[in-house]
Amino acid sequence: TNAIYGFTSILIKAISDLKPDYIVATFDVSGGTFRHKEFPEYKAQRKKPPQELYDQIPIVKDVLRSFNIPIFEKTGFEADDLIATVSKLKSVDNSHIESIIVTGDQDIMQLVDENTKVFSPKKGLSETILYDERLVTDKFDGITPGQIIDYKALRGDPSDNIPGVRGIGHKGAVD
Repeated sequence: TNAIYGFTSILIKAISDLKPDYIVATFDVSGGTFRHKEFPEYKAQRKKPPQELYDQIPIVKDVLRSFNIPIFEKTGFEADDLIATVSKLKSVDNSHIESIIVTGDQDIMQLVDENTKVFSPKKGLSETILYDERLVTDKFDGITPGQIIDYKALRGDPSDNIPGVRGIGHKGAVD
């Protein structure tokens, strides 16, 4: 029950701290994504999580339904892709709506802008941080959120098994 407890705890903390007007949740769907078609080695080195984690996901979704929170998932796309879509498309007719993404995934920092922030656990569930553009830039040694994708393309992204440019490390990519 650890995943159910952890998810529900951070959900309740986010609702309590942020007092949102709207909430949605996104999930990955099993199977590959368009990235796997482009680059078959994408995330190939990652160990599959234990089955007991997967077994808890339906209960997590039940928790979300009990809070009347819509769930988005789409075959061929990661939850991050859906998060990006939801956080950016609202600007079409509601630019005054601030998006706050609740995640521990550092890749999502590339979405931070004047209208989008990331609420992330800092020390377990007891301490959190709300990243704005300045805090993301501080965290990534001067790289702005809009430069993160270029930084990772140059340096590579070991967590996703994406090779960078040979000879370019952190300092070279930052420069």
